[in-house]
Amino acid sequence: MPGTARFEIGGPRRSALRGFAWIAATIAWLAAALIGAVLAVVFAASLVVIGLMAAVLITLAAAGMRARRTVHAPADPDLIEARHIGGHSWVAYGWDGRR
Repeated sequence: MPGTARFEIGGPRRSALRGFAWIAATIAWLAAALIGAVLAVVFAASLVVIGLMAAVLITLAAAGMRARRTVHAPADPDLIEARHIGGHSWVAYGWDGRR
């Protein structure tokens, strides 16, 4: 019949750019997978760093608590504490509070 569109049995004519679209889609999928993998590695590394920082913080807090428990008040309340800071220099603590 004149004026009617003819189609092949397989459907409408395939575009010449269909192969290029498949290649571009494959490249885009690979790029997205690569970016996802890199982000996963960065996220895992950041979790490792946060864990190490938490471990160091807990260790320092435990050392501080242990050091705090080992410091005792002097047996004699009239005794002042002095620390040698180098050379002929000393620093005395507690003498100005008792007048």
